[in-house]
Amino acid sequence: MFIDFRSDTVTTPSLELRQAMFDSIVGDDVYGDDETANALETLASNILGKEDGLFIPSGTMGNQLAILSHTNRGDEIICGANSHIVSHEVGAPALLSGVNVRAIHNSNDFIYSDDILNAIRPSDIHEPFTSLLCLENALSNGTVIPIDIMQQCYNTAKQLNLNVHLDGARIFNASTYLDVDVKEITNCCDSVTFCLSKGLGAPIGSVLCGNKKFIAKARKYRKALGGGMRQVGVIASPGIVALNQYKKTILNDHVNATYLANKLSNLKYVSIDLSTVHINMVFFKINKDGFDPDDFIKHLLHNNIKSNGLSPDSFRFVTHKDITKDNIDYTIDIINKYLAL
Repeated sequence: MFIDFRSDTVTTPSLELRQAMFDSIVGDDVYGDDETANALETLASNILGKEDGLFIPSGTMGNQLAILSHTNRGDEIICGANSHIVSHEVGAPALLSGVNVRAIHNSNDFIYSDDILNAIRPSDIHEPFTSLLCLENALSNGTVIPIDIMQQCYNTAKQLNLNVHLDGARIFNASTYLDVDVKEITNCCDSVTFCLSKGLGAPIGSVLCGNKKFIAKARKYRKALGGGMRQVGVIASPGIVALNQYKKTILNDHVNATYLANKLSNLKYVSIDLSTVHINMVFFKINKDGFDPDDFIKHLLHNNIKSNGLSPDSFRFVTHKDITKDNIDYTIDIINKYLAL
């Protein structure tokens, strides 16, 4: 059996989640008849403080539905240069919505209100119309944006008549780190998507939330993109279970990530900035003459540990519900012995 640090998307459903799938009441969701999907959408929108929700196959679809619903073709959107929308969604804003992307570059990947003021297009016939600001929290680099910075960005966007979408794939990790109700984060956006299949540990799906008019529009675009599913209660039901117990699960993941980071920081040749360990992601570097990252990854795999490298000397380990402290201790021992060779 493998210890899998590649992502929190790799978790397998627990017996409780599998039982929920077995017991789920289903109907045709395109007709609005799937009671379980309806219940998930209501639960999610209530938790996030929005009027309505839409169950979708993935976070990428959620972000792209939001862009489609908030913009017109030829518009420009403002995003972080290293955000998921820019870096990991296959150029979909251009492909699907026909929008330009104005990328914000900051060393910490934050977006600040001044960035928005500098990025907004003037009323010039030669330039595109800026219509949407896309924020992210938690960030892809594993850090969390403070509420005051998000609120400043939201206020600036509203003053400029911009809609604000939040890629909240790991928003519950962010709220756990900040120790706030998740609504304090979603108060800083008009729409938000979050993943059930990441930190929450469900096997599939995301939910897009916003006001009723926005969700009605997004629902139609979901159908156009092939996301109008039928008896989806069987995959929506574990999302309900996960949402109802996320606080304990995510907190434990964060505790394990901190434990892992501290253990790694004690190893020779390993460098890690402990101040950046906010959620369940641990980034570290190995600085050793002659170090071969490919051989390192193969060695871990040979010892039943799965991981991904980010660059020749950088790595990311992600904790999740299937990672225990015993798994971490074993992994640290394997890495320590390898680096000692």
